[in-house]
Amino acid sequence: MNNNSISLTKSLLITISICLCSTSAFSQDQRPNNQSFWRNVEFGGGLGLNFGDGFFSGAISPNAVYRFNPYVATGVGLNFSYSSQKNVFKSTVLGGSIIGLFNPVNDIQISTEFEQLHVNRKFDDRFITNLEEDYWYPALFIGAGYTSRNVTIGIRYDVLYDKDKSIYSEAWMPFVRFRF
Repeated sequence: MNNNSISLTKSLLITISICLCSTSAFSQDQRPNNQSFWRNVEFGGGLGLNFGDGFFSGAISPNAVYRFNPYVATGVGLNFSYSSQKNVFKSTVLGGSIIGLFNPVNDIQISTEFEQLHVNRKFDDRFITNLEEDYWYPALFIGAGYTSRNVTIGIRYDVLYDKDKSIYSEAWMPFVRFRF
């Protein structure tokens, strides 16, 4: 072997040795701790109940987000709602969502949320000719809100809003978020 290849081999071995020693030294300081993951997870969601003269509506939407730092969090959610009006319609909506939260300052929250919902509607034949609808509906919300401790109040806008397919009556919606 010539001197260049011996020198290169020595340099490579020294570099690998330093890297391995450094890695093992740092790994001794870092203990695996599953609890540190769960300390950054926040749970929340919403509940809804509405009833009146022959009308009922109930909704539940739990979610969980992982807070990467004080400014950024992301997570997932589930959505379920059931509505009925006696002798008019029944509606079941089931789906999921992906949530992104950004807090540029402590009290302000910017949010994005993509929902994919399965909608099943059955109408009484006295009110509409299309008796049953069964389809998937996407919604993409951009929102802003004011946060105080674990509650955020704000407004959001569905950029994919379709008045004929959406389960929401308007593209603009107020919201209240709770986190635990």
